[in-house]
Amino acid sequence: MKTTHILISLCLLAPLAADEGNPKIDFEKFARLTSEVGGERGKRRVGEDEFLRLAKEEGTVILDTRSKAKFDKLHVKGAVHLNFSDFTEETLAEVIPDKTTRVLIYCNNNFEGAGEAMLLKCAPLALNIPTFLNLWGYGYRNVYELKPYLDVEKTKIPFEGSDVLKKEAE
Repeated sequence: MKTTHILISLCLLAPLAADEGNPKIDFEKFARLTSEVGGERGKRRVGEDEFLRLAKEEGTVILDTRSKAKFDKLHVKGAVHLNFSDFTEETLAEVIPDKTTRVLIYCNNNFEGAGEAMLLKCAPLALNIPTFLNLWGYGYRNVYELKPYLDVEKTKIPFEGSDVLKKEAE
């Protein structure tokens, strides 16, 4: 509840400190949020086995924020989709109604050998980073991120999607 009040206060006060000429953009608050989140993110990066263990626990949401086309090709089994560019308070609440829900995230840069389904991003721009930051900024505090770089053919993490079906048909 306290987090929600702080978030609402920040949003209401944003026009007072926002970028000159646009009250809906605030780089200074973004930079402060990034600094705040950095330490928390480091504590919440998990290995393959921990990711699998947490994913099995009831109430956990595995969130994939890549494009719908890439998600449909290949995603972690059981993941739900919300394109990163569609993040708002409302759209996140549709997918993760309770901000205390455990959320597991992963991105293209966690997997090698996935082809077009998971194209690598420039390391400092890997999708895990802004996804974690945005979830935190919207008040989700129970977020965990897959840490390692895994081969899709060797990982214990199961996948589903059209690429898996295509491979099974071969």
